Amino acid sequence: MHPPETANLFIGHTEPDSLQFDAWSDRPLLVSLEQGGSDWPSSCRVGNCRTCIGQLQSGSVRYEIEWPGLAPEEHKQGYLLPCVAIPCSDVRIKAGY
Repeated sequence: MHPPETANLFIGHTEPDSLQFDAWSDRPLLVSLEQGGSDWPSSCRVGNCRTCIGQLQSGSVRYEIEWPGLAPEEHKQGYLLPCVAIPCSDVRIKAGY
C-alpha cells in the first residue's frame, strides 16, 4: 500500500483587490478562492463558459482536462480558468480579461 498523497499548500494572491488565499494543489483555484473569501465570478465550473477567466501574473497551474475553454493565444498570454486550473506553485492572478 502507498500512503495517500498530501496536498501542497501554496499562497495565492488576487489583483486588483490584493486578497491572499490558501491555494491547495488538490483542488481548482476557484474552490480555494471561494474558501479564502473571494467572490470571484463563476458559472459552469467545468472550463466552458469563461465567466471565471483571469490572467496568471506569476506562478504555474496545471489542468486535469485536455484543453480548457481558452484559445491558444489566450493560453500563451497567461489567461486561465480558475474553475479547472490547479496550482503547482504560489500564484498571483488578475481578475477578468
